[in-house]
Amino acid sequence: MTQPLTASAAEVPSRLPRVALVGVHGFGERHLANLDRLAAAGALDLVAVADPRPPADGKLDPGVEVFPSLDELLAAGTGPDVVIISTPIQTHAPLALAALKAGANVYLEKPPVASMEQYQEVMATAASAGRLVQVGFQSLGSEALPAIETLVAAGEIGEVRGLSATGLWLRTQSYFKRSRWAGKRSLNGTDVVDGVVTNALAHAVATGLRLAGARTVSDVASVETDLYRANDTESDDTSVVRVRTTGTGLVGGPVLTCALTLCAPVQSAPAVTVYGTLGQLTLFYTEDRVEITTPQGVRTETFGRTDLLENLLSAGSEEDLLSPLSGVGAYVAVLEAIRTAEAPRLIHPDYVTWEGDGDDSHPVVHGIESLIRRAALGQATFAELGAPWTDVAADSGAALSNLPEFRVNGTPVATLQDGTRIRPTSSPRPYLHPVRTLAGTVVTDHVPEDHVWHLGAGVAIQDVDGINFWGGRTYTRDAGAYVWRKNHGRIVTDSVDDSEGQRREQLSWLGPDGSPVLREQREWRWAAVGHSAWKLTLDFTLESVTGRPALLGSPGSNGRPQGGYGGFFWRLPKVGDATIWTPDSRGEDAVHGTAAPWLAWSGTFDAGTTGAAHVTGDPRLGHPATLVFLASPQAPDPWFVRHSGYPGVGLSLAWDAPVTAAPGNPVRRTVTVLVTDGFLATQDIEQLISSLGEPA
Repeated sequence: MTQPLTASAAEVPSRLPRVALVGVHGFGERHLANLDRLAAAGALDLVAVADPRPPADGKLDPGVEVFPSLDELLAAGTGPDVVIISTPIQTHAPLALAALKAGANVYLEKPPVASMEQYQEVMATAASAGRLVQVGFQSLGSEALPAIETLVAAGEIGEVRGLSATGLWLRTQSYFKRSRWAGKRSLNGTDVVDGVVTNALAHAVATGLRLAGARTVSDVASVETDLYRANDTESDDTSVVRVRTTGTGLVGGPVLTCALTLCAPVQSAPAVTVYGTLGQLTLFYTEDRVEITTPQGVRTETFGRTDLLENLLSAGSEEDLLSPLSGVGAYVAVLEAIRTAEAPRLIHPDYVTWEGDGDDSHPVVHGIESLIRRAALGQATFAELGAPWTDVAADSGAALSNLPEFRVNGTPVATLQDGTRIRPTSSPRPYLHPVRTLAGTVVTDHVPEDHVWHLGAGVAIQDVDGINFWGGRTYTRDAGAYVWRKNHGRIVTDSVDDSEGQRREQLSWLGPDGSPVLREQREWRWAAVGHSAWKLTLDFTLESVTGRPALLGSPGSNGRPQGGYGGFFWRLPKVGDATIWTPDSRGEDAVHGTAAPWLAWSGTFDAGTTGAAHVTGDPRLGHPATLVFLASPQAPDPWFVRHSGYPGVGLSLAWDAPVTAAPGNPVRRTVTVLVTDGFLATQDIEQLISSLGEPA
């Protein structure tokens, strides 16, 4: 925390810096308290304040002059050396310009401006006047920041993979009634750009950018916004912003994902996390507390903080400032992206619960805590995660997605994701999600908290000649453990041929350098099976295109017992009272690693948090369903089953030894999945399979 100042005769300057405060209410009251502290320590002289509403009697020392506006304060000849601006957002730029032109240094509250144009104008004016501008991102005065940079540079957490800024706050109706500009994107034609990203949790964004090495506008390559609101406001209160940096910073151009809300059930400390290949660092910036996680364990360190006004008073040049205007250009780039983005979309009331009464009431977005965590870990937007309130616009009911859909008798049962928005370390690839029963229950998951590289239903392999096409860490025989490596490939779609109930695709499996490794011929087929079931068939062939055989391996083939996943994989959502069985075995442990003609998984699926509710118009939880996976006729691949750690089913191509995909001699597998509503018994399954004419 800020250390109190003490003055000695040697330290007292010949003339104390003269300071004026513009805006004495709201956050201005905190500035007044800080000014009292510094004045008592002999560090400054508060000479004047300006506010249309003067402070209460007795709030100021008798010698402090009071003016209704900054213009009148400056015209009166008060001659401040520093002007603190703590006023509505839309007034920041014009007031800063006036103070700079009068020859004062400026302490400018966040957000410093309401547009990129204003930012450039204030920057130019400060340079022309030879004055300094400090921006009130207090977290940038934390001694934790240089400490984290030192730890990262020393390799404490390995190589940086990315960063996240997360905030779960709640704000009541009174928060949005505190002023005319609160919750506004503009006011009477003037930009305001209030919102969770630009104002309420702007410190999370600014701190994340600083740790990502992004200070200037040129440090930002792109900004993607996904903006929503549960309140009756113009501005966003629940958003994800993904910032791709250019690589000029200490940690080499990582992606910063900001996942923020004012609609949490309870408020918690916001944080910025730096993810590394060996661990992670989490800064709880309101507390200047850092949690350091490495293979050696977890430790916590708490740091001090330099007051930004003290820093400005002692600065001889811009290089001395901890939060200079020139150093928040990256933040302004984010603000500008939000200013020019489409207005935030209203979250449908079905997905919001209001708590409290009157001005003390506040909205809670269903499942927001998990969604914030998933967005941060997966570097994904709410829309990409498939949050149910992102799929349909509440004000128009119009579908927002143009992704291909599989339909059975007119009912949408599966959506094909192209994978292009998936982060590189999750091995981007096409996959199906959500997959639904005919009644609308979602039976797949993607980007889950436990393994954000698990992507619906599709094909993934962790080791193709040393390239990870599965995502996440790679299990190596040398390490005898999972390790992060820069070996992630991606799968792209080259061509598509669609027909009724069938989709043929040609895909390329590309290595980290973009060179082709495998060619895949993939075919999806889907059809109804009675009134409450449908079948999905996936047929794929994998052939080497390198001119030499390619080894398709797994953690199991690389030495991890019982870890032979890879090939066809289906990630399930949360399932209550799950039952897993084959014709001869029952339960996860008994089924895992066995070869059987089919495997069934039944239970109560949690449809309310996976995006299915909009299909049925019913956001209720708990829908019974059964999935029946039919083994490939080409080979007796063992079943890979997980339930206790996470819900997933696969057929292992390489259980304990790699298989070879050679030029002209591809590996082929065909898998059929029966997707049914309700609970099925073994007899039901056998009859259903028999009716299909499928081999058993």
